[in-house]
Amino acid sequence: MATILVTGGAGYVGSHCCLALKRAGHEVVVYDNLHNGHERFVKWGPFERGDIRDRVRLAEVFTRHKPEAVLHCAALIEVGESVKFPERFYDANVNGALVLLDVMREAGVNAFVFSSTCATYGDPQRLPMDEAHPQWPVSPYGWTKLMIERASRDMAAAHGLKFAHLRYFNAAGACPDEGIGERHEPESHAIPLALFTLLGRREGFKIFGTDYDTRDGSCLRDYVHTLDLADAHVRAIERLLGGGESLAANLGTGDGVTVLELLAAIERVTGQAVPAARAERRPGDAPALVADTALVKRELGWSAIRNVDRIIADAWKWHSEVEPKVFG
Repeated sequence: MATILVTGGAGYVGSHCCLALKRAGHEVVVYDNLHNGHERFVKWGPFERGDIRDRVRLAEVFTRHKPEAVLHCAALIEVGESVKFPERFYDANVNGALVLLDVMREAGVNAFVFSSTCATYGDPQRLPMDEAHPQWPVSPYGWTKLMIERASRDMAAAHGLKFAHLRYFNAAGACPDEGIGERHEPESHAIPLALFTLLGRREGFKIFGTDYDTRDGSCLRDYVHTLDLADAHVRAIERLLGGGESLAANLGTGDGVTVLELLAAIERVTGQAVPAARAERRPGDAPALVADTALVKRELGWSAIRNVDRIIADAWKWHSEVEPKVFG
């Protein structure tokens, strides 16, 4: 059992990671400024409110709780906003991570698990995308994540830091039985937007592009359940604390679901058809994004076990039943 500091632990993926760590027998400390997080999601350990750019506050938390590893999920995440306001993203994401890594160094904490993204790859040059795929992001958000990967690699070379860069594909789903799920403002992810249409929270769902070179012409994405993501983080932390080597690994299913297939799955699970309209392609949308998961299976013994129907069922229960009670 170890004490793990989870930055962004009041957020979407971070809260699921806290749940998984607690279930695995670890102690969890949540550090979050609540910009994207929700104090209602802090359930499995003490909460320390603060910003990762606040060196003094971070040092206080390290001194008080003496974590043995850090799981770093805190970040600004909206890709479109990063294009409009890149300075905010470089400040919060990159500067924040540099402060965190330096406070870790001063505290003698050498295990760093980082919530990274497939956005570090940029436009796919081959599918599925493996970890050796060139990394050339197409958004400031992606560049901030890649810069943090680079900084932690340099810290590893200079100071012996051990890291795990976990590159998510499309995080989705919820854990409604534990009262946590996806809640972003504004929301930009396909599954909640489609479900909001069924719930009357928006007027319709748009399918951006139906002439791509995919099975049915719509974009294809690799959706992975947040509970599966959380399990991978636990495995990565335990690997590093157990003396294992650093790694960078994709987290996905190795398969993909098109937008039209996603809508069909939502109708299958909920019994309701999503009112959808076809629209022009959006600039910057890749036709397909699918993870090669061979490395993570080999190195962490991990694979996603929850399929798209389970993802939708959990998200539907969260948005239709649990979220209104939690935030009502």
